[in-house]
Amino acid sequence: MDEKICNVLFLCTGNSARSVISEALLNRLGGGRFRAFSAGSQPKGEVHPDTIGLLREKGYATSDFRSKCWDEFADDDAPEMDIVITVCDNAASESCPLWPNSPVIAHWSIPDPAVVTASPSEAEAAFRESYKTIEGCIKAFIQTASDASTAESLRRRLNALDPNRTLWFEWNCVTVNT
Repeated sequence: MDEKICNVLFLCTGNSARSVISEALLNRLGGGRFRAFSAGSQPKGEVHPDTIGLLREKGYATSDFRSKCWDEFADDDAPEMDIVITVCDNAASESCPLWPNSPVIAHWSIPDPAVVTASPSEAEAAFRESYKTIEGCIKAFIQTASDASTAESLRRRLNALDPNRTLWFEWNCVTVNT
């Protein structure tokens, strides 16, 4: 990747947990080389309270996080995305907008902590595990994005970061499983 700031959009269905955590982590760890955003195909309308609590605990300012529709990023006046990463299997399989600028598209299969409702302690543990998993992916992503020489090599490397090793190669939301 060149020296310009790389815009990265993280997608999930509800935009209330995994995509928001991904946005927060990349904006913090990216060293100013990346500008991260998040959105959902069917946004919940609010960020999950456990996401906000965990991010606050980790020292993030949370007032700007909101659950928003991915259509905001397909508009002509939206920032052009260089990379789009789905972080949930549902969003990866949905028909997504055609992204201006033909960004590199990748998928990471990360379990949804918001579906864990057995007990407050189990829900908290699920959010912490998602944060830890996403943090590992983001750290590897930063190195991978720096080392890739072409869009195709970047796409392959980003897909290989999938913590569940469910490799998908995508281009303009046309998916071919490997």
